[in-house]
Amino acid sequence: MFAYVRGILTHKEHTHAIVETAGVGYFIRISLHTYSLLGEVEKEAFLHTHLQVQENAHNLFGFAELSEKKLFLELINISGIGANTALVMLSSATPTEIQQAIANEDIKTLQAIKGIGAKTAQRVILELKDKMKKEFLAESGKTTQPVPFYRSVKEEAVTALVVLGLARNIAEKNVEAILKLKDGNATVEEVIKLALKM
Repeated sequence: MFAYVRGILTHKEHTHAIVETAGVGYFIRISLHTYSLLGEVEKEAFLHTHLQVQENAHNLFGFAELSEKKLFLELINISGIGANTALVMLSSATPTEIQQAIANEDIKTLQAIKGIGAKTAQRVILELKDKMKKEFLAESGKTTQPVPFYRSVKEEAVTALVVLGLARNIAEKNVEAILKLKDGNATVEEVIKLALKM
């Protein structure tokens, strides 16, 4: 229904963004990859979107790159992978890393993602490896944005992990362990990616 949204980015967090266009603020769920590519708040933003209509909710997902949206749509068409799991996958690794893992039949890389077991990883590879080899193995540009420190790295990471489906106590435990291991020297994106692999 909505192919894309272009407007002013009024708010962004590691799991969602709000884009205002024609006086309407769209709450759009995003991956860490898209978060890293989004510009500054109060500037224009453009997101390719997918609207998921459920019985009790309408969820709008946004992607900075069309290739990430295409990968998301391929993933949610696989039995056992819903929109939340697909978003966790795209927050745990870049689209290119996921595409390469599928094309190379790298089950271990896929299994390292939270919520992806051996059978699901095998199903993803079986259903998508040919498409990945043909359509998706193009390099995608990557840029990094500075992490906003209006809240601590721990708070940001825990909040994002809870939104992505982890229980708060597990999220807090994983984040604390990672920050201790890294001597507190890690970005929110790094902490979330590592926590999703624990």
